[in-house]
Parts: sequence; structure tokens; C-alpha cells
Amino acid sequence: MNPNDEIRHQILQYFYDRNSNATSRMGKKGSAVKISDAKRQLKEAFGLKQPQVMSNLTYLIDNGWVKTIDIEKTVKVKGGTIPQTTTFYEISAKGIDKIEGGSQFEPRERFAGININATGQNVITLGDGNVVNAKFADLHNALEELKVAVTESSLDESEKFDIAIDIENIKDQLAKNEPDKTIVRRLWSSLEKVATVSGVTAAYEKVAELLSSIIG
Repeated sequence: MNPNDEIRHQILQYFYDRNSNATSRMGKKGSAVKISDAKRQLKEAFGLKQPQVMSNLTYLIDNGWVKTIDIEKTVKVKGGTIPQTTTFYEISAKGIDKIEGGSQFEPRERFAGININATGQNVITLGDGNVVNAKFADLHNALEELKVAVTESSLDESEKFDIAIDIENIKDQLAKNEPDKTIVRRLWSSLEKVATVSGVTAAYEKVAELLSSIIG
């Protein structure tokens, strides 16, 4: 048995328990946690040292058991504002299945039966069965950050739902080597209303910048 496996299990169990007891996404009792808090709590619970946490957490992230969430905001400083990014760590659906032993709700491969490699595209297969063209990976991640920001905003639930669907439809276009500009423009125009929503603006602007390479 790999001696690091016990540590990896302890870390994954920590994130699983945190998710199970969470009352929010972020915050003191949130499912997602800053690395400083994770290090401290893992030391208290299992006596893990910081190098043990970081090296094995990297392994868990790279294999999809744990995911990172980058929250961006602007901070006022003398003479203007500067962007600030805070990274949170959270167990993924794959990590939950690892602890629980799988689920009937686990998504099936969306493109089963299709040899994606034969298309000649350089694509990345994601943990949820979706794929994204490698050249649009940053945009795909930014869209996911935007969806998280919208989910945690003050918008009503029906608005959040509609916006999330439009974001997912844009992400679907990113599997292509050449996304349909007409479709992407139409979907993006429907999201203009979130540009000024508190807590969403920074994520919106990041997507807008990356999306300009597609829709101009």
C-alpha cells in the first residue's frame, strides 16, 4: 500500500465531512475552505504537517477528488483598485463517490461511443463527462466561476436557474474547434443583466475579456 494513501484518505474524509456538515458554500461552516484553514484543521485532526497536506492535496486535485474555486473581487487601494483572488478548496462529486461508493446519479459519459481523439481536436475531458477544446480551457473555467458567483448572489432562484442554463450552453460550444458565434453572442447578450450584480461583476468581466476572442 502506498504510504501516502492513508494521508490522502484523511484529507478527502476531512473535505467530505466538511461538505456533509456545511450550511453554506463559503464561510465558517461552508463546504469550501481556504488552504490556511484546511492546513490548521488537518493538523488538529490528524497531526498532518503542511508539506504532507500540500503534496497530497495536489494529488487529489489533479485526479479530480478535490476541486478549487477561485473567487475574484476588486479591492480599493490608494489611487484606485486592484484585483484580488482567493482560492477555496472543496470535495468534488467524484470525491464524494469515492467515499460513498458511487451513486445512481453519477453522470454517464456524454459522448460515449464517439472516438473524440479521431476528430483531430485537442480536447480535455472533464470529470462530469463533458469535454472542452484545450484552447478554451481558461474561458471554460471562467464561466464556471461566473456560475458560482451568480449562484451565491442575491438574484432570485428562477433568475439563477435561467442564467446557469445559458452559461452551460455557452460551455457546450467550447467543445468545438470553432464555436458557433451566433449562438454564443445570443447567449452572452442574455447575461448582460448580471454585469452589475454585487459579487458577480469581476467574474463577468473576466469572461467578457476571454470571450472577446470568439465573438469579437
